[in-house]
This record gives sequence, structure tokens and C-alpha cells, in this order.
Amino acid sequence: MSDELVRLEELCDVITKGTTPTTLGLKFSESGIPFLRVQNISGGKVNYESDVLYIDKAAHETLERSKICPGDVLVSIAGTIGRAAVVPRGAPELNCNQALAILRPKSSLFGPFLRHWLESTEARRQISGATVTGTISNLSLSQIGSLKVPSLPVEKQRRIAQILDKADALRAKRHDALAQLDALAQSIFLDLFGDPALNPLGWPRKTIGELAAKFSDGPFGSNLKTSHYTESGVRVVRLQNIGVGKFIDDDRAFISERHFAELAKHECKPGDVLIGTLGDPNLRACIQPEWLKLALNKADCVQFRPEERLANAEYVCALLNLPATGRMTQDLALGQTRLRISMGRLRGLQVPVPPLEMQIEFTRRIKAIEKLRSSGVVSSIQLHDLFSSIQQRAFAGAI
Repeated sequence: MSDELVRLEELCDVITKGTTPTTLGLKFSESGIPFLRVQNISGGKVNYESDVLYIDKAAHETLERSKICPGDVLVSIAGTIGRAAVVPRGAPELNCNQALAILRPKSSLFGPFLRHWLESTEARRQISGATVTGTISNLSLSQIGSLKVPSLPVEKQRRIAQILDKADALRAKRHDALAQLDALAQSIFLDLFGDPALNPLGWPRKTIGELAAKFSDGPFGSNLKTSHYTESGVRVVRLQNIGVGKFIDDDRAFISERHFAELAKHECKPGDVLIGTLGDPNLRACIQPEWLKLALNKADCVQFRPEERLANAEYVCALLNLPATGRMTQDLALGQTRLRISMGRLRGLQVPVPPLEMQIEFTRRIKAIEKLRSSGVVSSIQLHDLFSSIQQRAFAGAI
């Protein structure tokens, strides 16, 4: 880190934040001025062309303090804290809500440099003292102004930003490549089997329950509570572990082997399809990995073990993750505040069942993609580590 640090408020002409129009009795409109939220800030870029709300010109003028100008640096200050981006020079008029802060750097502070610094390890360390309201973290404007930024000549700031931009672009390309592999898997499914909602190839239909040798929800209520969790033992599969086509090995929970013995009917094994029926998206599935030899599924995490004469895990998992299947299950979701799909309703969902040999061919192709994905993930991790190293050296004045 540079020896000289300067408070961010001394390097900015403006430090402000947005306002939600409805708090002032204003309404959103069908078109007009793009109104940004945290989800419109990603990868150092501002997305003002899709997934945005709009306000009319009158509301924009009323929300004077949250008008956004080209060259401003936006940073998220509520919920997801520290996500930053620079507003491009050709951007139209923009506005934002209170979860985004608007920083307008003086000429002595290069915007892209500030964006990278706000996402650095040192900035995160300073930001970690953010105040907390309920369960949502919030960073105040005064805390933003108090952040201490390295004082470097503008030319050096530009050079650092250019180096980090290039490194960031490599990470983005790797991320895009992995996303394309996901799209490829869906394309292979549709090419082989067609849209499951339309069933254009006329495959016979069966219910999900008829394709299962075992179809089971996890234990409810007092049978499995948070208080039963232990430091080690038998792994509990929870909703946060079920991703779209991948098992997410985070936020681990366990129960004792003694307690598991009482719940053994809920035993999950490698190769089982684990189905999330609550959350985002409501319907999603992954396959229990080989390294997880024994597990227990929690409520709202449905276990599907295929009847081997009719279906295999890869086909069913891919089928359940298709957007078309998600649309087929929309009428199955119930709930006033959080929609969930009951196991009973999911059991009765009718789906196309192509010949098993075609499902096996699909599995062969998917495993080839997974091999590429594994290689890509390793490369992505290496690129992330390299970027972090370059970033650390840059803000320490070593480059």
C-alpha cells in the first residue's frame, strides 16, 4: 500500500446515493430514464439496457441528488456491499435506488482506478466495519467518505487500471466459456429429445414418480432441527447446496451418526438426483457427487433415485433444470410469501421418456462436457488467484 492515504471524501466532488421513487409517492413507468439497482452492476460494468426499471422525466428531475453522470463510479452499499462500476462516457441519463452510492471523482482520481480499488482486499478490509440493520449490511455515505485510498499520480493510476482491466477481461472470458458449456448441455438435450413441454418427437410420457426407484422428501419438523447439527458426522443436504446442475459444497451441516440411524430412510447416495423445490429457481436439480458417500436430505430437498430400467440420473437432472420444465411446473407451486413445489405435486408431473439407450448417449456427451468444465473451473480459479495477486501488488505500489 502507498505510504500516503487520502480520505475518499477529499478525492470526490460528490458522494451521494439514490432514492426509491415510491418513498416519495412517485411511480415507475414503462419506459423513460433507466433506474438502476445492485443487479445492474456486475463485472465492473453498468447494465442499463436490460433488467432495469424506468422512471419518467418528471420523477428524474425530482430525484435530483441521485442523477448519474458519465464517468461516475457506482458502488453497492446495501445487501451486497462493494460491487463497483464506472458509468461509460456514452451512457444516457440514469438514476438509481438507495442501495447504490454515486461517487464523482475529482480530476486527481481516475475512475477505473477507484472502481478496482473499491473491489480490492484492502477496501474490503476497511468496508468490513459496515453497520448492520437487521440481517442486511448497509454502508453509510460517511463511511464511504472515510475510506482511505492510496494517493498516487494519475498516470500511475491509469497504468494500474489498465493492467487490472486486462487481467479482469481474462477472467470474464473464462466465465463466459463456462457459461457456454452450460448452454451447450441444454442444446444437446433439446437436439436429442426436443422441448419436454411440446414433446415434438412423441416420446411416451410417465410421471416423475413412475421413473423413480426412490422418491423422498427430507424429514420435517422436530425430526431434524438446526439444534441437531454437529461439527461432523453425516452430511445434511440443504437447499443452499442444490444448484442448477451442480452440487454446491458450501455452508456445510452435519448430524451425528446416532441421529442419522433414526432417519436412515432418508439416506442419499452418490448418483441420486437432489431436487430443490423452494428458492431461486423454484425447481432445480443436481446429482449427488461420488465423493459424498452418504448424506441426508432436508425438507424441501427431494431425493430421486432413478428406476434403472426407465431413466438415468443425468437425463432426469437435465430435464428438471430446463426452463421449459420450470414453466411446466409453475402451476404446481403454492405459498403466500414463498412459493414451493410439494413433493406430491412434483411426483405427478408428466414428462417425456425417451429410450434408455438415448439417455445413455446423452450422459456420455454430458460427461465429456463436465470434463471440459472441470478443466475450465481449475483454470478459472488459477486466473482468480493471479488477478488477486496482481491487484494486491498494484495497490502496494509494486507495479
